[in-house]
Parts: sequence; C-alpha cells; structure tokens
Amino acid sequence: MSVNRSLGYGTLAFAVVAGVASTFVARLSLGETVTGASVALLASKGLAAVAVVLASYGLYMLTKHFLVDNAATKRRGHDVRNVLRLAFGAATVIALLGVLTRQWVGVLFSLGVVGFAVTFALQQPLFSLIGWLYIVLKRPYQVGDRVAIDDSKGDVVEVDFLVTTLWEINGELVTSNQPSGRIITLPNSVVLSSHVKNYTREEFPYVWNELSVQVAYETELDYARERMIAIADDFIGDEMATRIATYRERLSETPVELEVRDRPTVNVVQKESWVELRLRYLVHPKRGQRVRNELYERILDDFTDAPDRVKFPVSRNR
Repeated sequence: MSVNRSLGYGTLAFAVVAGVASTFVARLSLGETVTGASVALLASKGLAAVAVVLASYGLYMLTKHFLVDNAATKRRGHDVRNVLRLAFGAATVIALLGVLTRQWVGVLFSLGVVGFAVTFALQQPLFSLIGWLYIVLKRPYQVGDRVAIDDSKGDVVEVDFLVTTLWEINGELVTSNQPSGRIITLPNSVVLSSHVKNYTREEFPYVWNELSVQVAYETELDYARERMIAIADDFIGDEMATRIATYRERLSETPVELEVRDRPTVNVVQKESWVELRLRYLVHPKRGQRVRNELYERILDDFTDAPDRVKFPVSRNR
C-alpha cells in the first residue's frame, strides 16, 4: 500500500472521529457562553471544520493515489494533480464556510459577489488562471517540453495555476541551446497574448536542424556535398528515416503538402568569397548540439583528408 493511500485512509478515519465528536458535543447543554454563543456550539463547529479539512485531505490523497500515482505518464499525472488541487481546494473552502455559518445558500451567494469583486481587483492573476485552463485544454505545451515564449527559452519543469517555470537554455550566459542553470518564471497569461514555440510536441518531438560548412570556390562541390550526405547518413540516416515516416503520418492529417526527404540533404548557398554548404537533418532538440558537434567533427576530418578536392576560404572575414 503506497504512502498516499495509507495517509488518505488514516486521515479519513480521523475525519470520521471528528465528525462524530462534533455531533456529540452539539447535543450537550452547556450553560457557558463566549460572546453570546454557547461553548458547545463553538466546539461543535470547530470539530466540524476539522472534520471537513481532514476528510477533504484524505479524499484528495486517495484520489491522487489512484489518478496521479498510476497515471500513464508523468506529464499526465502533473496535470491531473493540479486539477485535483484546484477542485478540492475550492470544495474545502465552500464546505468550511457552510459548516461554520450553517447558511449554504448565503455562502454560495456571497462567494458569487466576492468573485465578481475579485474579477476587477485581481485581473492579472485571473488571466493567469484562465491561461492555465487554456494550457490544460489546448496543450500548447506541457511539462518536459522545450519551448520559446516571448524572449525566454527553456524546458518546462512546472505548470502551476498562475505561473509556468522553465529551466533556461540558450540565454545570456550560454549559447548553442545549452542549459544556463537559471530558472525563468512566466505568468500563464502570456500564452493568451504571445507566440509559443514548442520544439518537442508529444505527437512529434523532433525539429529540422542545419549545419553550415564554408568552403572555397575551388572546391569540388559535388564531391563535398556527397561526402557530407554520406557522413550524416551513416551517423543518423536510419534513425532519421524512421522519424520521417511518423512525420509524414502527422503531415497527412493536415491540408499542408510538403516534400519531405527520408535522408539528410545539403543545400548550396553562394556567398561573396566562399560557398556555404548547409546540411539539413532531423533531430531531437535536446540532442541537437551534441549531434551537430559530432557531425561537424566528422565532416572536417573527412574534408581535411582530401585537401586536393576540398579547399577552405583563406579570408578571415567569415
């Protein structure tokens, strides 16, 4: 039996005891009063409030055990946990006010009036809560995704009711999509008014990358292109072909028509004093820099072994 389950059952047992004690105390006829109310009534309400809190917490822990701890993925469990926290929190507040005032209709009406006033007083937090609901329903991103929002880029580690927390990458401290160690906190309302770039959607967590190599005009371009393609194909060709099959399936579900190659390709771009060979391939964003480094080293080693066929620019204005 898990800790959450044991804690849930134990808390519910204490809640039952507090509820029974509240009923028993309410039937006592004590003459003492505190500010006009009998001690028995005050004690009964206090025990009832304790019973409500314990029952709510116990039910939350049990529900969390069955829905969160046994979720198919950590991402799904994270979202379910947040929904449960919001639902049980709201239900507990309403139940407490009802038990303490014994005016359920009045409590609900008062909450409506208070909510109307809060809408004007706390607009930004409200927009962030709406943003959280949008994130949960529409899934522009979720925990574990690599995203770019406004000027911030990083891996999503937490999506709370009001804020999204990122582990920063490619920031002011480091480049090349490497983690900086800094934490970025963004209000959830930002998804309602800004562009969100998701690099690792659950349906297809891959992106196209390019690696550029500059060579001189004296280079045998056909040879250089073929060598770059062969090196990349040997390194990631089979893995890329498998991903392309999934990519085409996703593409077929949309009205977009694109030509997609199964293997790495090279595009040739003419510059003022050199030629740029751009190797294009598919990769997981979190492996992008590592794959780029490996490919670059292999290509340079291969080109260096053929100095009569591949020439490098001598100008330093590159």
